[in-house]
Amino acid sequence: MGKTGELAVGAALTGRHETGRWPAWLDFMQSASGLFLALFLWVHLFAEASILLGKDAMYRVTIFFEGYYFFGDTYPIIITLFSAFILAIVLLHAVLAVRKFPNGYRQYRVFRDHVRVMRHEDTTLWWVQIYTGFALFFLVAVHLYTMLSQPANIGPYASSDRVVGEWMWPLYLLLLITAVVHGAVGMYRVGVKWGWLPARDPAVGRVRLKWAMRGFIVFFILLGLVSLSTYIRIGLEDRAPGERYVPTWERDLPAAQASREVLP
Repeated sequence: MGKTGELAVGAALTGRHETGRWPAWLDFMQSASGLFLALFLWVHLFAEASILLGKDAMYRVTIFFEGYYFFGDTYPIIITLFSAFILAIVLLHAVLAVRKFPNGYRQYRVFRDHVRVMRHEDTTLWWVQIYTGFALFFLVAVHLYTMLSQPANIGPYASSDRVVGEWMWPLYLLLLITAVVHGAVGMYRVGVKWGWLPARDPAVGRVRLKWAMRGFIVFFILLGLVSLSTYIRIGLEDRAPGERYVPTWERDLPAAQASREVLP
């Protein structure tokens, strides 16, 4: 297996021996940014799932995030600014997390062998975090670039056209599974790291957290799959490409086609 010291997880594995308060602050910032992104992911998945309640429901959610109910009109720039903010948090979290990654192939091989020999579930979960985190760096970048560059193309029809017409559904499928797993495992590891256990007995608390982690993974992946399949079904409907969705309460108004409310 090699030197036993190299089998240690964390700083010993990466070859970095950090002391003082600064590394602790970096760990806290990594956990806090990861916690924020996980919570945002779940809110985002629920918002996307509004399509399951109907096209009008998804339309209402869309114009809500575009500021309609606050300013009396829709401003897609809000989506752009918020996407830029999320991208900044993702980059911060990624930079902080890379500190714990193996430094090179030799350390990668040592840790891989360590995982195979030890068969320790928490160590394996860290391995899952590394793989999913690396994949998300690319998958999230594509998704956020779309939101940054096309903030007005969100809604029952526009989103469905992007999923089907632009062949984004394979990326969204990979992004769904990878992000949900990464987020749920990350929440579990944050709870263990900072002692946020749902029981006085640490062993019992870890077991409960693992069950919660598995439950979140199953629930949100299923929710995302049902939502994605609905967008695919709408995208396959027989209608004009690029057609904008008109909510039911606007269809009888003469000026509906000229208003922003015909946009998704």
